[in-house]
Amino acid sequence: NQLDHFNSQDIALGSAPLDPFVRDEVERTLQSEAGRHIKDSTTEEASALLDTFARAKQDSTTNALSARDAIPMPPPRGVEIEQQIANLKALRKRVALSPAALPSVCMYTLHNTDNTMNCATVSEDLSLMAGGFSESYVKIWSLKREPLRGFQSNFVPNSVNSEEDMEAVREKTGEDSRKLIGHSGPVFGVDISFDSKYLLSCSEDKTARLWSLDTMTNVVCYRGHNYPIWDVSFAPQGFYFATASHDRTARLWSCDHIYALRIFAGHLSDVNCVRFHPNAKYVVTGSCDKTVRLWDVQRGSCVRVFTGHTGSVDTVAISPDGRIMASAGEDQTVNVWDLGSGRRMESLTGHTGSVYSLAFSQEGTLLLSGSADETVRAWDIKRTSTASDHPIIAQRQSEQEQSKATDPDAMDVDSDGKSAGNIAGSPGKDKADTATNGDSKKRDAAGIWKSKRVAESDALLKTWRTKSTPVYNVTMTKRNLGIAIGAFTL
Repeated sequence: NQLDHFNSQDIALGSAPLDPFVRDEVERTLQSEAGRHIKDSTTEEASALLDTFARAKQDSTTNALSARDAIPMPPPRGVEIEQQIANLKALRKRVALSPAALPSVCMYTLHNTDNTMNCATVSEDLSLMAGGFSESYVKIWSLKREPLRGFQSNFVPNSVNSEEDMEAVREKTGEDSRKLIGHSGPVFGVDISFDSKYLLSCSEDKTARLWSLDTMTNVVCYRGHNYPIWDVSFAPQGFYFATASHDRTARLWSCDHIYALRIFAGHLSDVNCVRFHPNAKYVVTGSCDKTVRLWDVQRGSCVRVFTGHTGSVDTVAISPDGRIMASAGEDQTVNVWDLGSGRRMESLTGHTGSVYSLAFSQEGTLLLSGSADETVRAWDIKRTSTASDHPIIAQRQSEQEQSKATDPDAMDVDSDGKSAGNIAGSPGKDKADTATNGDSKKRDAAGIWKSKRVAESDALLKTWRTKSTPVYNVTMTKRNLGIAIGAFTL
């Protein structure tokens, strides 16, 4: 098979190496906290964090990319050290998930959007939420209810020499939400940097813009695409970002250059979505041509092609360990792929509308999906010690064949224990639906959409239903809390 041969290229899926300066500074900071003479909760926490950091350092050393394979990064700043310590704290407080211990999901519902909100995202520290609107603006909300204050219109940049000067030229008052105006067309994608200092947006006006969330101003406008840009995504470590466009290409950019560093060309139709691999060495794109591709950032070439979707691919997600990728879109099916072999591990069904967003838990064993069917669903991702050797599909097919051999008239059973026979392609079922429901989709007494039933995969763990709110974005925090965002529709 030519595709299997193409997907057998060697790729490096290890974690990004930790910068030696950052590693030493984190260790020094924690040691100074733990070595204080006055013993209190801070010193005890620092001692525990030192142990956690030692284990994490050992794991990263074992699985990290070599210096030759890692992409070049600018010298670290103080914010990387703070972020590393925050990640260690989150690691200690992380909730262990399993089919018997599902995550909590916090849902943010936006009202009075008049169907003009196209996209939404939330910052890593859950301090900010951003949305892109058809009226050509980006709106930011402070989830901590703190005022978002920009600079006064008459301030002179040359007069700002210290933090005190910076505070003096800020607006005296502010609200907990703010509009960022600059695009000249609908905004289709937004993303917030890992340190919550910058925001990226992309638009129908063929541009991507970088906004400072400190000054609430537009810093750079990036031009290069020939058609509308559908999606934009920061690299995990910041500095680099990628865009996906109607011109059938995805492009790699860095914040300090106004031109694209790489052009990823190969898709046969619109590139709808783009995400970075956790080590930032690869970029994943999903397209209207029903394929997903993995691109090498340094070479600019495609190293994996994933086929199997029957509709446009609108969202992709990669597990934190970088071994597994999930994709979904208009065909209402979530496909789970092994990046190492390029093969499909599972095909998850249950959604009755386009799937807009996916997110893995920190262990990569649970997947959240948000959909136009107004639900958030949790899926069990079964893994083995080597992700390339997943026998899941073969096992299930053999089990189904054995059950059919023993009982040809046996009916499938869905996850709720109800008979799921005669669901797809059965005239009897279709007539029953028409007779009882009239339309394939109606509201029940609570105002929740009732859709035509589909066969639900065994891997479906739980479904959270919203009230008339398509789910635009789902995220899993470092502590395994699920975050979902949607816009209420009538």
